[in-house]
Amino acid sequence: MNLFSRIAKNIHDFERFSTRVWELSAPYFRSSEKWKARAMLVGIIALNLASVYMLVLINEWHRVFYDALQNKDVSVFWKQLGYYGILGLLSVIFAVFRTYLTQVLEMCWREWMTKQYLQRWLTGHIFYNLELARFTKDAEDTLNTPDNPDQRIQEDIDLFTSHSTTLVMGLFNAIITLVSFVGILWSLSGTFSITLGNTTYSIAGFMVWMAVLYCILGSMVTHYIGRPQIKLNSLQQEVEAGFRHHMVRVREYSESIALDKGEAVERMLLSTRFGLVIKNYQKLILKQRNLNWFTHFFDQVVVVFPFIVAAPRFFSGAIQLGQLMQISSAFGRVQESLSWLVDNYSALADWRATTDRLASFEDNMLMIQRQRRRQPQR
Repeated sequence: MNLFSRIAKNIHDFERFSTRVWELSAPYFRSSEKWKARAMLVGIIALNLASVYMLVLINEWHRVFYDALQNKDVSVFWKQLGYYGILGLLSVIFAVFRTYLTQVLEMCWREWMTKQYLQRWLTGHIFYNLELARFTKDAEDTLNTPDNPDQRIQEDIDLFTSHSTTLVMGLFNAIITLVSFVGILWSLSGTFSITLGNTTYSIAGFMVWMAVLYCILGSMVTHYIGRPQIKLNSLQQEVEAGFRHHMVRVREYSESIALDKGEAVERMLLSTRFGLVIKNYQKLILKQRNLNWFTHFFDQVVVVFPFIVAAPRFFSGAIQLGQLMQISSAFGRVQESLSWLVDNYSALADWRATTDRLASFEDNMLMIQRQRRRQPQR
């Protein structure tokens, strides 16, 4: 598969995933609880905006505070410490209420979705038809039939609501932070000149371009290393559910197993299922280890990277210590925003796997409902 085919496939996969997330999410924000849900969502967005504004003010504070240190200005030093106390307190308040509202939204959303899915699952014998379909379809179709509906309702709804809220708001926060700080970093970057032969090239906003290049390369490498985790996360859920389901089966049929002296057989079957759990988990942690190698290295380099790039201007006297620290702070915010994919790749892989399982469960319930409506009424 060539590069353009891979890009086209990734775009198609993203569109399909986005559609599934929207189809699963929209009913709650259109339900009888829509005004409460929308109010909480607006509140979270407003608190995100306020938090980013605090970061902008703190970035400016870096310049004034470190210039005071360089100039040994005691009065400005103590004044800025007091100002930082106010900014820090407001940042804490906004962060606490943002986290609280996010958790309340997740809880209410999960409660609503769980009630809806339980009602549908236990209506019209859907729970029975889903289980029956797993054993009456051919092998290929059975792979698309949801296993363990109890896990879909109990665990996947919880994961879906928490990932959807946290990751979407995280992406929103990253975009707002990027928009807020890219202009600051551009104005602080100045013009970088490089001479090749007899020609001198000037690059405006050099630090911005370096941050963009650094994060694009980091995101591409992260996607390449972390992509296998998507399938492995999904498979891990399946084998864990299969192992847990078989243990429940042993408990339910304990009397029959005891009378038939089937303990050895059940032990062998459970050991086989648990072996699948461990085997897949080993693959998963190896992939996560490889991704962790890169992400930790990526995070460590970015700490000193802006100082390395901006150091020549500082030592030449073009900028003062305060501006150097402000550049470092602004670069860190821009890099953090652009690195959202790098920092959240594992969570995104888990979100996608959860969404696929829940969407499959939804599709199968809808299919059975349509089949029942087409059946003649007795």
